[in-house]
Amino acid sequence: MMRMSLMAGALTLGLSLSACMGQPLTPEQQVEADCMAQGGKMQRVGRMQSLQCVLQYSDAGKTCTDAAQCQGECRVPGSVIVEDGRAVEGQCTADSNQFGCYTRVENGRATAAICVD
Repeated sequence: MMRMSLMAGALTLGLSLSACMGQPLTPEQQVEADCMAQGGKMQRVGRMQSLQCVLQYSDAGKTCTDAAQCQGECRVPGSVIVEDGRAVEGQCTADSNQFGCYTRVENGRATAAICVD
């Protein structure tokens, strides 16, 4: 009798899962699934706290002189504003979050500072 109950429970669980799996994902669920498949995490970012996929970069903090040397961007460390065109070294960004104030480094030179909110 116990075995029959377990089998019935397993069958019910299996049918529930297959019914669930047959339903298409909502657009929001698909975006989250795609983000997770890339190793990212959905986070609220920026002034409007919009939900976006944020990817972590393994070369975070590496010294650079151009984004071509990074998985993400090459920026002057911290929120330091540097004169446009000045020769500088940067650091590779930690993640794909584009919000905040920063100075990019291109070809070993600081670009104009930008604030994205």
